[in-house]
Amino acid sequence: MANFEIIMPKMGESIIEATITKWLKNPGDTIAEDDSLAEIATDKVDSEIPSPVEGTMKELLYNEGDVVPVGKVIAIIEMEGDEDAPEEELKEAVETTKETTQETKDAPELKEDKEKPATDEKPGDFSAASRFYSPLVKSIAKAENIALSELEKIKGSGKDNRVTKDDLLQYLDDRKDQKAPASAASAPAAKSPAPATPAAAPKMDAPKVSASEGDEIVEMDRMRKLIADHMVMSKQVSPHVTSFIEVDVTNIVNWRNSVKDAFQKREGQKITYTPIFIEATARVLREFPMINASLDGTRIIKRKRINIGMATALPDGNLIVPVIKDADELNMVGMAKRVNDLANRARNNKLVPDEIQGGTFTVTNFGSFESLTGTPIINQPQLAILGLGAIKKRPVVLETTHGDVIAIRHIMILSLAYDHRVVDGALAGMYLQRLRDDLEGFDENMSI
Repeated sequence: MANFEIIMPKMGESIIEATITKWLKNPGDTIAEDDSLAEIATDKVDSEIPSPVEGTMKELLYNEGDVVPVGKVIAIIEMEGDEDAPEEELKEAVETTKETTQETKDAPELKEDKEKPATDEKPGDFSAASRFYSPLVKSIAKAENIALSELEKIKGSGKDNRVTKDDLLQYLDDRKDQKAPASAASAPAAKSPAPATPAAAPKMDAPKVSASEGDEIVEMDRMRKLIADHMVMSKQVSPHVTSFIEVDVTNIVNWRNSVKDAFQKREGQKITYTPIFIEATARVLREFPMINASLDGTRIIKRKRINIGMATALPDGNLIVPVIKDADELNMVGMAKRVNDLANRARNNKLVPDEIQGGTFTVTNFGSFESLTGTPIINQPQLAILGLGAIKKRPVVLETTHGDVIAIRHIMILSLAYDHRVVDGALAGMYLQRLRDDLEGFDENMSI
């Protein structure tokens, strides 16, 4: 018998580990090629691991719930054949595995160079880390100006001594408690007062909550926990400001009403308002590269590509953000098809990891639930997110050559939440004005 190793696949460029949520095969089970062996989950997407070979499941090396680095062997399949068979006999299966799982045993991010000293004390530089730190832990460390040498001394309660969010927050609490009385007791008398330094914002603990008789307690599922952590992290990292603008979208409503039946008959799918607004959003972003950007410490990274994340509500009440890559290069037909495809596959859990990564700007549609507007939370590490409100008929004053008149128009509110560290109110206002002018100037006679 020959043994074949199943490894944890790499689920995208930024994914370095995944959780085994469920084993679909047990030791002794017969395995056919392409059988699903396990369900796995990352902070981006859920997926399954298929078998590239036929055989019998011999051993499971990890339990359900274990977090496993990519490239690690997670199971062994026993194949028919001589145990000492030459390597050539397994070459095809090995190549299949490499293609399927994108093996990364030699990926740089998985190597630990313990001999490399942490010489750079600049907060936010984790290149010399001797252990893994999650993006959330890194973000908190950067925000609190914790250098790598200090972070490395924190005892972690996670797997393999990893520092969790709670470990870091507890450390910050302890450090604050230790420094406050010591500085007050040991401060020597000075002839002139030292310059005041801004105090760190105190950590706000959530209030204690108790359940009453008859209350139902529902534990958050894995995705909701990830969403909650990501939202809290975004508010901690970015000073949010939201600006609003009203837009007359009557031309767009009239155009869609005139083409939607023919479009569905010709293309076999609907054209909604979402692709119209995303197409305009991406086009106008070309003129405002400082909004299509990210912030790394004090470095502003202006993104060359315009990749629009599309916030999508899932049937279970959770949220996922598939990304339309190079959205500014798509015409209206291409955008409509791409939006429909991503939305449908998101709701059916059919997205692949790369389709929810690499976003540079996000659009969320409050209007699909009849909300007039909202103040969205920035999808880190982006700098801004656009909210689309519901389209409502309203009496509006119009200026004509014969004087002002009151007319019934289709009005919506756009809300732009932005990171005030980089984007000021003037820049945000100019972007919204330009986007409003683009939408209000929509050609009702455009062919599609």
